[in-house]
Amino acid sequence: MSEELNFFDAVNQRRSVRIFDQKEPFDGNVVQRCLEAAILSPNSSNLQLYQFVRVPESSPNKNKLAHLCMGQKAATTARELVVVVTRRDLWKSRAKANYEYIASTYKGKPDKKLKQALGYYGKLIPKLYGKYPGWSLLKKLIAFSVGLKRPMVREVGETEVRISVHKSAALASMTFMLAMKASGYDTCPMEGFDSNRVKKLLNLDPSAEICMIIGCGKGLPEGIYGERFRVDSSELILSK
Repeated sequence: MSEELNFFDAVNQRRSVRIFDQKEPFDGNVVQRCLEAAILSPNSSNLQLYQFVRVPESSPNKNKLAHLCMGQKAATTARELVVVVTRRDLWKSRAKANYEYIASTYKGKPDKKLKQALGYYGKLIPKLYGKYPGWSLLKKLIAFSVGLKRPMVREVGETEVRISVHKSAALASMTFMLAMKASGYDTCPMEGFDSNRVKKLLNLDPSAEICMIIGCGKGLPEGIYGERFRVDSSELILSK
């Protein structure tokens, strides 16, 4: 492997590569290392409601999965595919883990800060992530009512909670792709796949949702489709 890139070089050199080299050696240990780095990414309420499912070249599912990615070259030539899965359904166990961690590591007399932290995972998270008939609409009405008097989080409905979970998975995915680039490998995030068939192929939990599938390998020059284009930064970075 080549010497690791610094952060800004990795950002500048990272491209979505759609054709990977089939001859270059590929070290799956690097993928594991980069995934370990990815799970350090920020995520909503530290609930970590996502999973990375590795499908290496040696897996009998690899070619089948590539076919379900619409046969994209980024999938068929990838040396490994990483399926990023959201697991909103695991919120109870994740909230419990956070609650127990805070309670067990806190030293000294209970204070306001500790009570707030335990109350967050013991009371607020269940209210936000719980699913009951009509609860999503009721949460929105409560947020609207409270928001008439003071600043209030408005994105509390079921759709917004689902989006929040996917945002956390996307943050971790970006960390993974940058880590791969820094380690000398390329990636390509894909949204073109048959989610129903992928879930069946990989025997994913029925509650799981696929955020993206990432092709990994050593990219070939022809795998980069043209020069990078971005609109002027003045359209994307604003000051008010």
